[in-house]
Amino acid sequence: MKKAIIFDCEFLCLEGSQRRFWCAAHDPDPVIAQIGAVKLGLEGDFPLLETYRVFISPVDRYGRRYAIDPFFTRLTGITEEIIEAQGVPLQDALSSFDSFSEGAQCWSWGKDELNMMAISTYVAGIQPPMPAHRFDNAVRLLLTAGMPVEDLAKTSSNRLADYYGVEHPPLQGHDALDDALSVSYTLQHLLRSGKLKPEEFALAA
Repeated sequence: MKKAIIFDCEFLCLEGSQRRFWCAAHDPDPVIAQIGAVKLGLEGDFPLLETYRVFISPVDRYGRRYAIDPFFTRLTGITEEIIEAQGVPLQDALSSFDSFSEGAQCWSWGKDELNMMAISTYVAGIQPPMPAHRFDNAVRLLLTAGMPVEDLAKTSSNRLADYYGVEHPPLQGHDALDDALSVSYTLQHLLRSGKLKPEEFALAA
């Protein structure tokens, strides 16, 4: 079955990091600590075929593991204990994500691949396993489906399914898998209603 990968990342921050563009002396580099992804079928009833979640042990430019800040825990639910127990090296996480994707185009709400690949691999000193053309911005799909530009600008990924009134199980905002699910439920709804065509997922390929 033809498919698309809808993914999301959670990357390190302190309170106020976003306002400062991660430029304060005490801000961590915005490297990823979690990837979540959904495999969306582009044929038939457009099923959600499979999900993926991995935690990453985030390291700084010298290979030292970053401590998990309490603000980041409050925002994402990711604790020091979760990283200690489940975190894997970035190289392993990206390799397993690539395998999960099975060569399909990968879409995020924005450009999460820049934190996932460009920033995180650069900081870790490893080669990105997936080229830039494997990724695209799901905002473009919603624009094609008719979502007003002013609404796109103010709607986050975890609010997208609610914006369209799509029924779904409870989702936790700023959890990478749940945010990817919010986008996936929305795209599935738009595909099923005919507002979005499967071929739109291949236009940039």
